[in-house]
Amino acid sequence: ICLSKGLGAPLGTVLVGDAEFIRLAKRARKRCGGGMRQSGVVACMGLHALLNNVNRLEEDHRRAKHMAEELFDRGFILPRNGKVETNMFFFGIPKESNVTKEDLTKRMWSEYGVMVGGGYSKGGEMFRLVTHMNIDDEGMNRCLRGLVTICKP
Repeated sequence: ICLSKGLGAPLGTVLVGDAEFIRLAKRARKRCGGGMRQSGVVACMGLHALLNNVNRLEEDHRRAKHMAEELFDRGFILPRNGKVETNMFFFGIPKESNVTKEDLTKRMWSEYGVMVGGGYSKGGEMFRLVTHMNIDDEGMNRCLRGLVTICKP
């Protein structure tokens, strides 16, 4: 479980499993040189995120679902027919659009102040959007407005 995407911890992941699974995971981590100094500080940040930010994840999921539905309705390519269950989803530029994937990421940042990650999937045609605690409804609407405006045919 990732503690940074949505929960606001600067980094951290929680591994969940039975005792044997955790034993094997620790062994694999050591084989790869895994270890971390100051892990207590990271654990403290993760604990704060779990105690204070879990309840608001529903807002992020709602925003991501709304954005995916809006993009899907406007001809954007979305895996799973636009079905989104978390605060993260992938999308592709509509086929009839003339914008390049490079221009989309640059323009979204320069014109709308929105970072959109690109280069996902074979051929790098998919983009990733993640809603999180620093994105409110106004930011969501600005992102949608930018994507629709920039990608219109």
